[in-house]
Amino acid sequence: MLIPKNASGSVTLIVSGKSYKYYPLSNDEAVVLTTRGPGKLKIITRGQLINTNVNNVDYNVYYRINGGSKIKVDFNNVRVDDKSEFKDASKGLPTIGENIIIELSRGENSIELWSGSGHLKILTRSLFTETKEKKVDWVSLSPMYPNQPVSLVTNEDVVTYYRFSASKPLKVRVTGPTTLRVLNRIEFDYKMKGLLNYRVEIKEDKKLKNTFMLCANASDVSRYRKEKKKTPGKAKEIVINVPSGTHIYEIITLDNYQILGRILFPKTDIKLESN
Repeated sequence: MLIPKNASGSVTLIVSGKSYKYYPLSNDEAVVLTTRGPGKLKIITRGQLINTNVNNVDYNVYYRINGGSKIKVDFNNVRVDDKSEFKDASKGLPTIGENIIIELSRGENSIELWSGSGHLKILTRSLFTETKEKKVDWVSLSPMYPNQPVSLVTNEDVVTYYRFSASKPLKVRVTGPTTLRVLNRIEFDYKMKGLLNYRVEIKEDKKLKNTFMLCANASDVSRYRKEKKKTPGKAKEIVINVPSGTHIYEIITLDNYQILGRILFPKTDIKLESN
């Protein structure tokens, strides 16, 4: 089960004698889920009927994946669930569970959820199931100049990342169709502890394509080869699906942090670059 990053409390339902936590949606502020794909996300929605004289209701839910377009899902004539009840009976009656199924791609994914109902409280419970992906050989891709290479050491391997920030994005020119994996690590001062939230924006040919909301703590196994006063964060992965043709991608952080990025490209798609 996924717990929203900004959950503002939960409501307990009893279904066939078992307890399940549901989280309320807001009309204004998105509830944010984060998970690493590929996999299938099942969002179970239920209405909370305070007026117990009502037998069925209509409502809708909005969601957005990685900063893309908002998608509206309508639920009509949803009836009261006579096999479930709230643990706190004063909360009224739950409607039957209605599902939203989302296929999530490889890498880190952020899912924002809103209620589209002004008259009815909407509750959700989100379940994620990982799926396996076909094995692919990946090679690293050098970004366009200017760039700032940084060497990281993990165990005995040295790997080159490239530093980017809000004012100095990472740029790459790619011919599709193909897929890019962007491994990214937020930079920690050696005195910093705990988790850091940060956002990475992807622009395709200068137009916004995706915004990823990420969270990481300092790596336990990787270090800088030369710099002693910084620690790299644990690697997060985001995926860019590149359409046909040649495109320029900019990878930018929206926060006042510096990020290290490493771009991987399917070995079998190198032929596209040589055409």
